[in-house]
Amino acid sequence: MEYREFLKSAAHVVPSARQLAWYETGFYAFVHFTVNTYTGLEWGLGTEPESIFNPTELDCGSWVEAVKSAGMKGIILTAKHHDGFCLWPSDYTEHSVKNSPWKDGKGDVVRECAQACRRGGIRFGVYLSPWDRNSPYYGTEAYNDYYCNQLTELLTGYGEIFAVWFDGACGEGPNGRRQVYDFDRYIALIRKYQPNAVIFNDFGPDVRWCGNEAGKARRAEWAVVPHDLCFRCEKQTGDGPMAGDLGYLYNTEECIGDISVIQYAHGLSFCGAEIDMSIRPGWFYHENEEPHPLERLVSTYINSVGSNTAFNLNIPPMPNGRFNEKDVRRLGELGEALRSRFGEEKKVPYICEKTVLSDTQARITLTLPEKTRIAYVELDEDIAKGQRVEQFRIMAEEKCVYQGYTIGYRKICPLEADTDRITIEILSARDTVELREIIIYRE
Repeated sequence: MEYREFLKSAAHVVPSARQLAWYETGFYAFVHFTVNTYTGLEWGLGTEPESIFNPTELDCGSWVEAVKSAGMKGIILTAKHHDGFCLWPSDYTEHSVKNSPWKDGKGDVVRECAQACRRGGIRFGVYLSPWDRNSPYYGTEAYNDYYCNQLTELLTGYGEIFAVWFDGACGEGPNGRRQVYDFDRYIALIRKYQPNAVIFNDFGPDVRWCGNEAGKARRAEWAVVPHDLCFRCEKQTGDGPMAGDLGYLYNTEECIGDISVIQYAHGLSFCGAEIDMSIRPGWFYHENEEPHPLERLVSTYINSVGSNTAFNLNIPPMPNGRFNEKDVRRLGELGEALRSRFGEEKKVPYICEKTVLSDTQARITLTLPEKTRIAYVELDEDIAKGQRVEQFRIMAEEKCVYQGYTIGYRKICPLEADTDRITIEILSARDTVELREIIIYRE
């Protein structure tokens, strides 16, 4: 395919309805909770006795209240981690809450969390680890049947699910073997029973890993990426003009969606990145750890939700089943900090004038009612039509106050400017610039 034609086809790679809904959700919580909460481990061994799981003060309604205070719109619960312990009474294993002392074996954490999310008006999702260090089937073909049976229980027994999260962790099982995961079969089940749920995995089909667990987005975060990387996604274009070897490409690479990479692709797909990190250093609760400073969480929000990705922030419950008060307090502080920066009362009205400079360049001038101290400018592309902007800058008082690259669903640009006029210059794009919204926030 000729270079210019390929670039234009890249501009028309678009998200599915479920991916657009995921972008709209934007900020949600992970809840890592299992036998590790009682042993102090991050990766359980699979040999832990069910008797140690006993969250005597579990209150999922308080979880929902806490995450909502931060502005989050959903919870993804670790229904099963690598240790194989199930937070619901699965029919397919004895290693579950049904053999714990909690509620005399009659409890179901998955159900309580799903119902609390529904009552609280937020979305519910599940994490089901493919790696299972307890199952005797692990490392055999029978394990894929076992996994699918458990996945079906979760998909059919707990109402609407907005996200199914699984990674590629693959260690040895109790028989010393590793497992060949049948991801195609897992994905087909999810599409059958929860067609509106996004699926997170390193290689798609809906959402991919950002490449780190430190809360850091790329300089330029593209959702339009080589099909060679996200091979579980729909392929939406033909080969790039230099189609070649992208076998080295992984989510940790910096330039996944840049033209320098995609020109070598065997087709392009739409697959946005998720920024995931924990509010504490560990994913599971450890008494000696403290929540991260507020400033780091605010910065991560701006560089995730405000950088064409979503932010999945883990909150680990204590052994009693409640969130630690320090974490609850920090979530409330985070919500207040975000509202103080991006609340309705912080928005500045303007008159907009757009000048089209070429098919792929534009100048947008925003005239304010009076000189104002500006803290942020938010730019939102209409990605339902494709992600297109490659480079832009923001001018105030004839000075460049921000220089950026991709925009995507939402781009929050921190800046400091006293001005009554902002000019946004789209310097490079892959096709006609389609901005959905521009918001100015005063300091």
